[in-house]
Amino acid sequence: MSEIEEPAAPRRVIGTPSPAPVSVDVEKAPAEPPLVADPPDKAHAKRAERLVATLFVIAFLAGCGFIAAYIGIEVGIGNIPAGANAVDAVFRSNLALGLSLAVALLALGTGSMIWVRHLTPNIEIEEERHDLRSAPEDRAAFQKTFAEGAAISQVTKRPLLRRTMLIATAPLALAPLVLLRDLGPLPGTSLRNTVWRKGLRAVTLGGLRPLRPADFTAPGTMITMIPEGYQNDPDALAKAGIILIKFAPGQMSWPDRYDGGTLVATMNWTIDNIVAYSKICTHVGCPVALYEETTHHILCPCHQSTFDASNGAWVVFGPAPRPLPQLPLMLDADGYIAAASDFTQPVGPSFWERG
Repeated sequence: MSEIEEPAAPRRVIGTPSPAPVSVDVEKAPAEPPLVADPPDKAHAKRAERLVATLFVIAFLAGCGFIAAYIGIEVGIGNIPAGANAVDAVFRSNLALGLSLAVALLALGTGSMIWVRHLTPNIEIEEERHDLRSAPEDRAAFQKTFAEGAAISQVTKRPLLRRTMLIATAPLALAPLVLLRDLGPLPGTSLRNTVWRKGLRAVTLGGLRPLRPADFTAPGTMITMIPEGYQNDPDALAKAGIILIKFAPGQMSWPDRYDGGTLVATMNWTIDNIVAYSKICTHVGCPVALYEETTHHILCPCHQSTFDASNGAWVVFGPAPRPLPQLPLMLDADGYIAAASDFTQPVGPSFWERG
């Protein structure tokens, strides 16, 4: 038998490091093919470019139409011409705004899709994960890839597309600034006052009918009233709504109350056991709409603030910070219930007092 030759390298225990480095042949990755920036069919690319530019121009015109429709078509009750229907005005406004915005977004999106599908080559790129901090050579490679991507996207080579796309997005970018006009100017001190004045009649909310004290057939009645002549003024109605409550003789009793030296609640502002309070809750402005005759409590349905109507609308429960303001009442020359003056304190949420 022949002897087995011993290997030249020394023996080592499995698991211990090798005494000498072992060279390993690493297969080199194949070179990536160069990126082609231009589409193969020049004539088709030119037609696609013109179509995309046309769509971007349409998006620009539709965006301008959206802004024009928002500014030009008024839907406020006070801005509707005589004989016009408020519902029709709102319908026309919504139709113009919806169509113009839909055309703008559809044209912009369609143009972008055609740009990508017909002008940008279909290239798949894979990138392995690496450390967050890039090496200098990686940054250089990124700059090269970014430049190649910009060339592939046709942004740099086709200024017509670039310019029309910027024009198309300009109205949509400016639209939020136009929509901010709905916020209106700062209120200043306008929230401190309402349209109520001496001699202004109160009329029912539904039928716009003035009332005399004799129209209250029985105690325990609560009726929502508004100032006469302001039924089409939403800004005025937001603050001037009141509730009239009829009491039996002897059920109302509270002392005169002052706030900073100003009289804010008194029995002298009632007429024939009828008292008027603001309908706007002093918590967050919800309309108070519930009245419990047995306890004489006015309830706000939003957060359960409860006011004692027989005691100057004093707060007996809930988060409301102050009573409902009382409106001074009088009878006009025809015997109808009217305001003797405006409220002597601001109505609505308490933060309105800072307006």
